[in-house]
Amino acid sequence: MAKYQKWLFKVKKIKLFIPFIFPILILLFGLMMYRILGYEPNVYTIIINIGSAFIAAPRIKKVETQNGTEEQFRWLFYKKRWN
Repeated sequence: MAKYQKWLFKVKKIKLFIPFIFPILILLFGLMMYRILGYEPNVYTIIINIGSAFIAAPRIKKVETQNGTEEQFRWLFYKKRWN
């Protein structure tokens, strides 16, 4: 039971940081495009920047199972379900 409580505490910590990851990814992709690759900021690079951050951002999805509704944490190729 203690192991489950520790895991549940980690899940709650993850859920708190998920809304902040998307803006951080926008900044990281923007820095990469403008500083490292040397592109000039225009509408097309901003759209590519926000689109790539949206694709790379984690999501929480509700999934119906036989046991009830579970939440699924998805981030690129990682999937984890919790109650």
